Amino acid sequence: MSARPDFRGYGAVWRLHFIAGLLVLPILMLMAATGGAYLFKDEIDSAIYGDVLRAPPAADIQPSRWLAAVETETGGEVTRITVPADGRSAEAVVRRPDAEPVRLHLDPTDATILGETPPDGAMAWVKTLHSLTLLGPQANLLPELAAGWAIVLVVTGAVLWWPRRSQQRVRGSRTLLRRIHGWTGTFAGVVIVFLAVTGMPWSAVWGQQARALTNAAGWGRPAAPPAAGAWTPGPATEHAAHGATPWALQGEHLAHSSAPVPVDRAATLDAVVQTALAQGLPRPFTIALSEDPALAWSVTHMAARAQDHRTLYVDPTGKVVADIAYGDFGPAAQVIEWGVATHQGLQYGALNRWIMLAGCVAIWILALSGLAMWWLRRPKGRLGVPPRPLSRRRYILLAAVVTPLALLFPLVGVSLILGLAIDLILQRLTAKPAAPSSGAQA
Repeated sequence: MSARPDFRGYGAVWRLHFIAGLLVLPILMLMAATGGAYLFKDEIDSAIYGDVLRAPPAADIQPSRWLAAVETETGGEVTRITVPADGRSAEAVVRRPDAEPVRLHLDPTDATILGETPPDGAMAWVKTLHSLTLLGPQANLLPELAAGWAIVLVVTGAVLWWPRRSQQRVRGSRTLLRRIHGWTGTFAGVVIVFLAVTGMPWSAVWGQQARALTNAAGWGRPAAPPAAGAWTPGPATEHAAHGATPWALQGEHLAHSSAPVPVDRAATLDAVVQTALAQGLPRPFTIALSEDPALAWSVTHMAARAQDHRTLYVDPTGKVVADIAYGDFGPAAQVIEWGVATHQGLQYGALNRWIMLAGCVAIWILALSGLAMWWLRRPKGRLGVPPRPLSRRRYILLAAVVTPLALLFPLVGVSLILGLAIDLILQRLTAKPAAPSSGAQA
């Protein structure tokens, strides 16, 4: 096989693209498969749990009866209640003393318990597998790392695919695979980058830092209104319930200026729900219950479209402390909320979902075609990593491509530095000593 010329440093880009692909593609393939399945969460839940998800419409909503029925039945504590749309069952997420949380479904008319499901439905394990939290909280760093490197792979792949007259064309059995790989990346690269970027808000490092920085700059969560005290860390259950509240509001609750009194959860729940209905909050909406008398209760309607999201904060007396809609967020939070809804295939209906699914399928096509090309070109008994460029000037193009991405995504930068350090160490260890000069005298 003839070697390709290292045209303007493309060899360095190819080497990084190759190594990053081998290391990151297994995680990306897992995330693409689980993410593609999660796009159809509602259909899968309906097929499996249809009997407990449906219920007759309720003329008179009395959520305190739901609360009493669930806590009596389970002996646990309700942390969230969802007031359903017509034709759907009410939901209560229960924290139990010696067991995993569970979501109970009730007939909203008479509080009869219809059945139970995991808090995230049939796709709960898919969700934990998608984020790798199934392996523990720290494993959530891996999807963030993979998403950042997915962007690097797309960008370096675009550089390699860009037409170059001096590049020798591939001949033989790899021609079709290379075309499949290149054209798939060309058409799906934008979708893959979009999925990677819009998945970052859920990540352990980038997402938390982005929320903190945008809120501090006034580009995210709106300032606490005069009727409230201040934003304060919310109940621990809120951190495990992403999707129940808008991204910029997660993990935070509002204090209120009313005199704190012991919370009667049943009476407060009825008052909060009646206030939400009186304020015209569309159903379904979810109430996050709190026993802290200083905190308002949050009531959130998470619509398919980001611009239809709305959250009320209500004190235990039923007084509205804040009414926060999409237009109240700063520009960064609005973009992120829109990106999250589009990432989940919700923002633009069925077409949105199928485009996101196409991006997931494209990741598998790229991975399998790339692995096949590597297998065909690798020398027998060797890994077949593209050689290191001999001239340091060949790394200028690579630095120009990767440095901005490494600065934007810190985990990518840290892993890149670590990888370069390992590569340099291996280069030193495997370097052959220089042969002595033939004219040397004893």
